[in-house]
Amino acid sequence: MVSIERSKKKVQLWKKAIVHFLLCFVMGFFTGFAPTGKGSLFSTRNSAIPKITQSNQTQPNMLYHSRLESETFNKPLLDETTTTIATTTIASEWSNLNDTRHSEKVLEEEEEEEEGEERHEQEQNQDQDQDQEREEANGEFLNPRRLLIIVTPTSAKDQNRGMLLRRLSNTLRLIPQPILWVVVEQQNEDSNVSEILRKTGIMYRHLVFKENFTNIHEEVDHQRNVALNHIEHHKLSGIVHFASLSNVYDLSFFDQLRAIEGFGTWPMALLSANKKEVIIEGPVCDSSEVMGWHLKKANNSTDERPPIRVSSVAFNSSILWDPERWGRTSSIQDTSQDSLKFVRKEVLEDETKLMGIPPNDCSKILLWNLPLST
Repeated sequence: MVSIERSKKKVQLWKKAIVHFLLCFVMGFFTGFAPTGKGSLFSTRNSAIPKITQSNQTQPNMLYHSRLESETFNKPLLDETTTTIATTTIASEWSNLNDTRHSEKVLEEEEEEEEGEERHEQEQNQDQDQDQEREEANGEFLNPRRLLIIVTPTSAKDQNRGMLLRRLSNTLRLIPQPILWVVVEQQNEDSNVSEILRKTGIMYRHLVFKENFTNIHEEVDHQRNVALNHIEHHKLSGIVHFASLSNVYDLSFFDQLRAIEGFGTWPMALLSANKKEVIIEGPVCDSSEVMGWHLKKANNSTDERPPIRVSSVAFNSSILWDPERWGRTSSIQDTSQDSLKFVRKEVLEDETKLMGIPPNDCSKILLWNLPLST
């Protein structure tokens, strides 16, 4: 029992010794990692230890002062280098900025010059246009356009009358003013001609008659005489043209009409009844001089006296109400006189009075007659 107790005490002593050793080793290990110049955790109040600490602190202080001196010595060189680089950079940036500003200024000046040139050209063009407009206005004032008097007979028997009236009105709206459209029809309460004419925007006269006719050609001639009597009674001054509802025009035709002084004539193309051929009626011209007439009929026969289609003739309206000028008795004095017959007679008797249009080439077709089947 005694030996067992002794062995236990020895074991306990060894354990204590090992624990002390480990504690000392650990403390020494961590003390070795402590910062230089600082007092040890186990330092005492002895005078020897402060002396050692002071002597150890002088060396870092010297190193610190030497580092400061080296930094102060090298600082001017660094500052000068940095300043030089910064100055060079600023100078290059300033130069680039000046170049950019100069190029932008040059571009702006070029754009301003181009705009100025364009503005100058526009002003010149405007001045030229204004001068041209003034000249045209002065020319129109000095030489005003003649009035065109367009006479159109109509018949209630024509189922396409409304459509054809609107078609012809669309053509007449394209003609420069002044123009007067004289539309004649038989008196009829159910007629819509007045309503159509009001919507055209064209200056018009709507004439009616009460007589009844069985022959369509006699009725058309009577309507034309009604229109001519109206022109004579009111002394309308202009160029008279008989426009059928089946006519189709080249717009330059109406400019040629205004050039007529007395009588004018032109060739006209007619579509035949079977719609397989075109017949040319009207004058044969040499330049603007009438040399003869187309004599060929639809049946390939010829006639010594050609039929004068009034749609291919225009004349100055003053021949109706100025008898002294044209050597004609007034219809007021001679009510039996037929104005339409007089026009046809004047055309056939003296071809020298006629002006072929267009004057440069009277053979050019400016008017077509295209009848619609009803």
